[in-house]
Amino acid sequence: MSDRSDDRTTTTDRPAVAQAPVTPAGIDPRGPRFGAAVSAALLGATLLLGTTTAGAVLLAVAAGLFALGAMRGVQGTLQAAIFRSLVRPRLAPPADLEDPRPPRFAQVVGLVVTGGGLLVAAAGAPVAVPVAAAIALVAAFLNAAFGLCLGCELYLVLRRLAPQR
Repeated sequence: MSDRSDDRTTTTDRPAVAQAPVTPAGIDPRGPRFGAAVSAALLGATLLLGTTTAGAVLLAVAAGLFALGAMRGVQGTLQAAIFRSLVRPRLAPPADLEDPRPPRFAQVVGLVVTGGGLLVAAAGAPVAVPVAAAIALVAAFLNAAFGLCLGCELYLVLRRLAPQR
């Protein structure tokens, strides 16, 4: 038997300390705008193709890109990789960084819209492909052209409406 005392502490030995929520590291706001421009081009082509199989395929590609952004955040998308490697090196550092949570939520909204359009089209209403593409295109264009992220604004509204803990 050892005569050393066991100096390990358990979680019950420590007082409970409330921790402030951790804000993720900021991201360059130009990256999501670049991604929105790529999405707008893809969704515009989808809209032009209408109810064709090619239109549904392009909408599925857009939904896949939104799914990647929803899972990994906008900094983990294919568009972000292109921005980081080809565009960002040619730009001055950003004036400020933004919270990545609202753009990530916007990716979820884009996934819901495009994924919903695909599901409705698969259920027998192919007109859902150009309708979903048009809705997502408006949001992507507003972000790309004017920096107005509708999904980000929705995130902020929902945060304000959420009960405080």
